[in-house]
Amino acid sequence: MPVVRTAGSAGATAGADAAFPSQPWENRTARFTVHWGPSAAVIAAHGELDAANAGQLADYVQRCAAFSKLLVLDLSGVEFFGTAAFSALHTINVRCAGAEVRWAVVPSRAVSRLLRICDPEHALPIAESMDAAMAAADEPRRLLQLVPQSR
Repeated sequence: MPVVRTAGSAGATAGADAAFPSQPWENRTARFTVHWGPSAAVIAAHGELDAANAGQLADYVQRCAAFSKLLVLDLSGVEFFGTAAFSALHTINVRCAGAEVRWAVVPSRAVSRLLRICDPEHALPIAESMDAAMAAADEPRRLLQLVPQSR
């Protein structure tokens, strides 16, 4: 996907330029990158997501959300996915909802395994592929029902 927005581009505020996530984030076990397309920001994570870097993932996604109304979190390159990373997905979900940013997750086998256990109600926006994630952007947003309707 070609890069269409860079730090300092039109639409970005002067104060926000410093937080613009144009550079990859990396530690010993994981790497995050973002590719800006015409309709979405695609954030790719590779390696292992656990307590050592889950907070950084949530923060990186939040910085990207400040510059896009549609995010795809590509976790297909994630080899290990711990419970702290699952908690980070819920943090991302809350932050995106608050910022009115649509988003979807493309899971790897390791991510899917944990989601089957920890998210049996499918509360997170999971897409089976990048194409499905982009197509989901055109669908109406599902609202979370907090109070069950009486029967």
